[in-house]
Amino acid sequence: MLGCNSGGPKGDPTGRLNVVSTIGMIRDAVSEVGGEHVESIGLMGPGIDPHLYRATAGDIRKLEEADLIFYGGLELEGKMTDIFEKMATRGTPTFAVSAGIPESQLREPPEFKGRHDPHIWFDVTLWKHAVESIRDGLSKAKPSAKADFDSNAERYLKELDALHEHVKTEIQKIPKEGRVLITAHDAFGYFGRQYGMEVIGIQGTSTAAEAGGGAIRKIADTIANRKIKAIFVESSVPRATVEALQKAVQSRGWDVKIGGQLFSDAMGKDGTPEGTYIGMVRHNVDTIVKALR
Repeated sequence: MLGCNSGGPKGDPTGRLNVVSTIGMIRDAVSEVGGEHVESIGLMGPGIDPHLYRATAGDIRKLEEADLIFYGGLELEGKMTDIFEKMATRGTPTFAVSAGIPESQLREPPEFKGRHDPHIWFDVTLWKHAVESIRDGLSKAKPSAKADFDSNAERYLKELDALHEHVKTEIQKIPKEGRVLITAHDAFGYFGRQYGMEVIGIQGTSTAAEAGGGAIRKIADTIANRKIKAIFVESSVPRATVEALQKAVQSRGWDVKIGGQLFSDAMGKDGTPEGTYIGMVRHNVDTIVKALR
């Protein structure tokens, strides 16, 4: 479907592509690769949970006016996938950025039963595949700007290589026995696999799953027995479950700290370092290392 929009941009008199993305990480990559040739629009801002998100009338209007639509895929956006499929049948190039990742590199959490973990951006090497997919999609939508898209992507991919090395170096500062990352939901699985951390989520891979009392008790026992220093809240998930876990651990005689706020399914506010993908990853790593080293 990516080649069907040969008629050029729909509404921008400057000739820029009107590109709509779901989550902030995709919108940021579109801005980096598209540069002056795109108007990069996001549907989900800071603090928004894509697993539970419901499209508004304004969202539908943005999608209908788009020249190109990018979304995460792997059921990250829940029921919104049906909307994207309808847009594709109407002729709007619509693409899941996870589609270019080899299936062998995707995680399959036990509770997903044949489906894959959608949080691919936590492994910077996997996110490079998403950036390449965005580059290719933009080039098909506007072939006249392909050289610029290629150049922008090459620069940005080098920045991601440097980011990947930074994360590896920083995580090594945490004592090996202390490399345990406990958060509100199981979003950091790719991060743990790539960078050598044990990851425990109170809720499942999707926040649509409830965190039962049994799960909290089991994790509390683990934290107290292993004397884990810190647990973390997420910007897009309510704090209540993590705070309940903290109290359960304290009742077992171990004073676990809340080590800070991590950005999982949403980035920070525009204009802040955390409002970019690279800044978000750096913030997360700095917060984790500071609390656990």
